[in-house]
Amino acid sequence: MSLTSILSAEAIENAVKDCQAPDSFCHKKFFKLCGLSSKTPKQIKDVFQYLDEDNSGYIEESELKYFLQRFMPGARTLTEAETKSFISAADDDSDGRIGADAGQYVCDSLLIIITYITLQTPLYI
Repeated sequence: MSLTSILSAEAIENAVKDCQAPDSFCHKKFFKLCGLSSKTPKQIKDVFQYLDEDNSGYIEESELKYFLQRFMPGARTLTEAETKSFISAADDDSDGRIGADAGQYVCDSLLIIITYITLQTPLYI
């Protein structure tokens, strides 16, 4: 699967370019710019599985560091502060990873982030 089968290449490029500078990544803004906030739960699940490189059912901090590179090869890595901020936004059980327990929808945490952070809270740009 390619992310461009779900998101437009132009939207991905714009979202990645918007956070080129270290410590400029904002997950709320990124989800909006790349178009992920308007996708279906199935499409979000597909993106989650794409980002879960080791197919563990979780996105660990080590995988999240390369979040932007998964969207666009050659993009920068997230800083430690950006990675920790992103994890804390979705890590409801404080285990240091984003995911769902066995038997739950695999992308619950990512869907919660997108729904709550992007759609229910104002985005100040």
